Amino acid sequence: MDTRVQPRDQRIVILAEGSFGILESKTATVLVRYLPENVVAVIDSVNAGKDVSEILEIGEGIPVVGSLSEALKFQPTMLAIGISPPGGKLPQAWRDVLYKAIDHNMHVMSGLHQFLSEDAELAERANRHDVVLWDARKPPSGLPVATCKANDVDATVVLTVGADCRVGKMLAGIEITHALRKAGLNAEFGPTGQNGIMVWGWGIAVDAVISDFTAGAAERIVLEGAENRDVLIVEGQGSLVHPGYSGVTLSLLHGSMPDAMIFCHQPSRKIVARYTVPLPPIDDLIQQYEMLAKPIKPAKVIGIALNCFDLTEIEALRVIEDVEEQTGLPATDVVRFGSEKLVDAIQKIHPAKR
Repeated sequence: MDTRVQPRDQRIVILAEGSFGILESKTATVLVRYLPENVVAVIDSVNAGKDVSEILEIGEGIPVVGSLSEALKFQPTMLAIGISPPGGKLPQAWRDVLYKAIDHNMHVMSGLHQFLSEDAELAERANRHDVVLWDARKPPSGLPVATCKANDVDATVVLTVGADCRVGKMLAGIEITHALRKAGLNAEFGPTGQNGIMVWGWGIAVDAVISDFTAGAAERIVLEGAENRDVLIVEGQGSLVHPGYSGVTLSLLHGSMPDAMIFCHQPSRKIVARYTVPLPPIDDLIQQYEMLAKPIKPAKVIGIALNCFDLTEIEALRVIEDVEEQTGLPATDVVRFGSEKLVDAIQKIHPAKR
């Protein structure tokens, strides 16, 4: 990755035209949550004139503007594509926005499946203005088939796994990493999806890797991320019961060879997203992860991160209590109530690994 485009060093304007919202623009929401000091504006003509906090309940003080021209007064140095259009391709209407951003010497950060750096017209224009087209989803070359080398690292490796996709595996991983650092441990986060990469500045988007090498990609993340660290939190993807994404879930489980897992779940969700597949009970799902990890490297689920965004605080506390009683494991909503329970669980196994 070109060091000039570390997001934490940029003044970012997010393109979320026509779809700015908590569920509609996941990338935009993640950037606002974790890089609020870097985000200077969001482009969405539908909500122009509002404050970002009126829409996301976070990001107070960040304006929503109607166009890139309006955003230029905030002196941005990077344009981030904040939504994922159908098919992951760049809409034709957005090309003019990207042209204008490049012409104003702005780097462009994208998590689309379509790689902007391979678009001849955009690439030529970027080269002319000496700016970077950073495709966060583009995997590095030379990824290996997994070799079980992830088992050799000294750091304690924890993988976030889940009942389904989009239940908070990335968010839990980042929150736990921050909390581990506050507790005095030298912790790192290993992103495996484009949003985590855009926030953290490194990683491999495993959904863009050829299937034979996805476990190898997970292994590389562990080998790089665990070096000189106490703990590495690896971001999980998908779910073992997800008809579309179970393959990448298993590759991450076997390739990262974790010492332990944090199980992530949205309590109100009863079926797999976009399918009619019913979600098994939490106990059954935890058993499945532990059973499939065991032949490669035994690992236990040591805590549960619940995504209770659609529940009241009273309902969330009740669900957390019920899940703890049901599983015998510490549980929390890391956004509402913090990550301390999960940090404590990791600290208990960390000395044993050392």
